[in-house]
Amino acid sequence: MAFCAKCGAQVNQGAAFCPACGAAASGTGMASSGAAAAPAPAAASTGMTNNVAGMLCYLVGWITGLIFLLIEPYKNDKTVRFHAFQSIFFNVGIIAVWIAYGILSGILGAISHGFSLVITAPLFFLIWLGSIACWIFLMVKAYNNQMFKVPFVGDLAAKQAGL
Repeated sequence: MAFCAKCGAQVNQGAAFCPACGAAASGTGMASSGAAAAPAPAAASTGMTNNVAGMLCYLVGWITGLIFLLIEPYKNDKTVRFHAFQSIFFNVGIIAVWIAYGILSGILGAISHGFSLVITAPLFFLIWLGSIACWIFLMVKAYNNQMFKVPFVGDLAAKQAGL
């Protein structure tokens, strides 16, 4: 009986793929003893480089950050983990800013009977523009293999990633 080198599950002789994890069953990848063979490096099995994975962590905000923290070859890479955590923390911060903006504009609108729109509309545009610029800046830095730390959340992300 052969065993999968990736997950250690039993694989029938002549099987093309492991029934548990779907890894290709090659002659070098299967162990014939009772113990599982050492797994091959995960980064070699994927076609995506770490800089592209780091950039994609920011693509859809906290969602892609969470995805890259969960998928196998990248959850163990410290650089990708840093960008994933920073993406999550950055987007949670942006959400908090938008909530505070909504509360503030609602209070000012109630007090001034709508006159505060003169102040809050340009403020809305500036917050939106700043968020988009920061998001693009972080994606470019990640693609260029630079670990730029956003103030307040960058150190927290580095600590969570193990850097």
